[in-house]
Amino acid sequence: MTRQARAIVIGGGIGGLTAAAALHQRGWGVTVLERARSLEPVGAAISLAPNALRALDVLGVGDEIRDLAAWQGDGGLRTPGGRWLSRSSAEAAAARFGGPLVLLPRTTLVDRLAALLPPGTVRTGADATLADPGNDARPARVTTGDEELEAGLVVGADGINSRVRSALFPAHPGPVYAGFTTWRVLIPVPGVEFASHETWGRGRIWGTHPLKDGRVYAYAAAIAPAGEHAPDDEKAELRRRFGTWHDPIPSVIAAARPEDVLRHDVHHIAEPLPAHHRGRTALLGDAAHAMPPTLGQGGNQAVEDAVVLAHHADDLTAYTAARLPRTTAIARQAVRVARLNMAGGRAVVAVRDTTIAALSMAGPALFLRGFDGIADWRPPYASGKEPAGNR
Repeated sequence: MTRQARAIVIGGGIGGLTAAAALHQRGWGVTVLERARSLEPVGAAISLAPNALRALDVLGVGDEIRDLAAWQGDGGLRTPGGRWLSRSSAEAAAARFGGPLVLLPRTTLVDRLAALLPPGTVRTGADATLADPGNDARPARVTTGDEELEAGLVVGADGINSRVRSALFPAHPGPVYAGFTTWRVLIPVPGVEFASHETWGRGRIWGTHPLKDGRVYAYAAAIAPAGEHAPDDEKAELRRRFGTWHDPIPSVIAAARPEDVLRHDVHHIAEPLPAHHRGRTALLGDAAHAMPPTLGQGGNQAVEDAVVLAHHADDLTAYTAARLPRTTAIARQAVRVARLNMAGGRAVVAVRDTTIAALSMAGPALFLRGFDGIADWRPPYASGKEPAGNR
């Protein structure tokens, strides 16, 4: 190659940084343009399933992430009163999918991905606009401030409200409100011992999980009007909605400061895009297929996208063919799960809980089947061989 291929990644989140690292690994010169003033991620922690960890193995950081993260799976599903509906096993999940499900702070993952890039690759405070998606005859063009950049590939990794997506597919309706809002906290909770759990109520859920660094990651969701906010603060809102639920939920709420609580409405792309690319520009992650968080696959699919995109960087039609059917199916499954765990009718919830409890008697494998075809995914390799650690 007499001239190095150039790529511009718009968005410095997990998907964008993974794409930049994967492209750099394959010999591309990469520039990441991030609108925010830093790479500090929005959110608290991220769950990585074996599918995403295998993608990170391609970059050579999968084992490092496994070492830094807490294994998930030991715990289960409970009712607000504390009754266990089902129990889960980390070992069973690892055996079924060839590796563990893990949990770690988003900042840890972002830092490790950024460290894979040459100095100067990431430009923060850079508000980028796609000026031309390019085609076979001309490069794509991006503007940022008074500067115009050309590239053989532009990656739109700019999130659920992606301006790159709007430029590529202006007729697409974009994201819609999923009908519920979420809260997240990542805090120390001294003196509290608990088993990981997710608790399903009527139109509300709560999850509590320990991290390897000793902190606790907790999340909650509830049916609510779009744009609603607490009249006082979001900690008080959590106390009103979940303060009478089983331990350790009241203790976690008590340990949080109001400023520790993040609240975000959930939006998703209900109508799939016609493609994940146009011309020399490709979309990944939430920009391409934002989904409810009910399967914990949003970030995982972005990581998958990034590695597959680097593999097909010279043939974006192949990238769309590899990713669009898979992400569409997973997004639809996440919507179905959201309808189940956010059910609000008393009779529906009673039937749901009874069914889950009955199925759990047959063992955890029944519930793991919901991740068949998701967590067992393996990335493409140009050599046709996997790294030794994946076998």
